[in-house]
Amino acid sequence: MNTPAPPPASAPVRLLIVDDDPLVRAGLTLMLGGAEGIDIVGEGADGGEVAGLVERLRPDVVLMDIRMPGMDGLTATEQLRRRPDAPEVVVLTTFHADEQVLRAIRAGAAGFVLKDTPPAQIVDSVRRVAAGDPVLSPAVTRQLMTRAAGGAPDDRTSRTERARTRFAELAEREREVAVAVGRGHSNAEIAGHLYLSVATVKTQVSRILAKLDLNNRVQIALLVHDAGLLDADGEQDRGLR
Repeated sequence: MNTPAPPPASAPVRLLIVDDDPLVRAGLTLMLGGAEGIDIVGEGADGGEVAGLVERLRPDVVLMDIRMPGMDGLTATEQLRRRPDAPEVVVLTTFHADEQVLRAIRAGAAGFVLKDTPPAQIVDSVRRVAAGDPVLSPAVTRQLMTRAAGGAPDDRTSRTERARTRFAELAEREREVAVAVGRGHSNAEIAGHLYLSVATVKTQVSRILAKLDLNNRVQIALLVHDAGLLDADGEQDRGLR
């Protein structure tokens, strides 16, 4: 009897590191280069190099510093995420809820890691982002949404109106799933609460992303917050139903 062939091994995650500090790049390369399933395909020292490096090296994930003297990581992320075949971006920062991190998330970054994050967590973050799972915990998402709520009253009103107009495109069930994502719930938690299968929740999330032209769940959460679909206790605003 023939022995079944083993399943094919997963391709390693192709990672591009972009940071203007050569010591940081060397440390990240040393840390991540030895991790199983991660292949560092290149390094960059400025955001202006990113487009060319991505075109040539085809990374799956870009680990991007925010503050660089030439083109900063925020501008590079915004330009990169406009590409139809854009890799995922994880921004490097020294702040938990910096306004610049918020801008990166709105631009389509899949999350962020602090520069003093333990090595194992950075490795896990790269793997998770490559698998389509943003690396922002509900607690961090709430911090970012709180920062997003700041600004002048006119700005907040305009942002709310724009967000509500976009949410009008969703069907009722999609809206319920979006609000649950905004509360930081996992697919399994949403499925249990709404009496759906996990596969159905995944399908609904994919539809929401497509309809609203968003990149990931964190952007859904921010848009839910902008639209005022959560009150202070985390419950849905019944006045919008």
